[in-house]
Amino acid sequence: MNLTDTHCHLDYNKFDSDRAEAIQRANDSGLIRILVPGLHHRSSSEAVRLAEKYSSVYAAVGFHPTDLEEFSESTFQEVKELANHPKVVAIGEIGIDYYWVKENDKRAFQREVLKSQLAFAKEINKPVIIHMREENDAWFGEASVDLLKILEEWQKSLRGALAEKPGVLHSFNGNLETAQKALALNFYIGITGPVTYKNAEEKRGIIRQLPLDKLLIETDSPFLAPVPHRGKRNEPVFVHHIADKIAEIHSKSPAEIAAITTANAARLFAWGD
Repeated sequence: MNLTDTHCHLDYNKFDSDRAEAIQRANDSGLIRILVPGLHHRSSSEAVRLAEKYSSVYAAVGFHPTDLEEFSESTFQEVKELANHPKVVAIGEIGIDYYWVKENDKRAFQREVLKSQLAFAKEINKPVIIHMREENDAWFGEASVDLLKILEEWQKSLRGALAEKPGVLHSFNGNLETAQKALALNFYIGITGPVTYKNAEEKRGIIRQLPLDKLLIETDSPFLAPVPHRGKRNEPVFVHHIADKIAEIHSKSPAEIAAITTANAARLFAWGD
């Protein structure tokens, strides 16, 4: 049974003591691909380094909306150069975050940086990994509205394969209407550990209404560990718990969900093809 973890921060220091072992545990459990997204120019460089070192690891590069203190023409140029690497399969993690950022001017800067990174993704014909978090962790609000407006304008400008598979809304925590609007723009929806939590029945209800051919599974390691590991450091090997829960929600076998989501990831990211 082949699985894919399409979002894992293996460069974080929480993996410093056993990074190679964590990757080996994942490979031994059936993970064939692990995607490490960048958060700024330095972590993007580290993601590429890990992709060079481990055959199952791939990278994305970009500036996370809460990591823009060092965003500049020169640091963005560093990310652009990294994007040419053959194991860089996406631009990300990019997006909008109104949970940590409250000031209007900083939110406006997030939106402008997002637009710049989307334009670059279009230029090099690579999909995007989108972060979106609402103020107070609401399911819907200004972040959803602003993000969808930007993505709609961008998606309308695309042509060919990128228009058909522009990217993924990572660790989706919005409402059904937002998910449906993203799907209408051909985006995939990333599902993480909270889908396994006892109090997540509403989230599971939303996922039940989403098409399986548009779902990706992600650990977002070292965060959001699924049940039965909640509260511990997350790692890629735990991705099968997410696959198992999606299988339960959609009345499929875990093997079917593994095959579907792995095929979805290959279709979106191409893995160097």
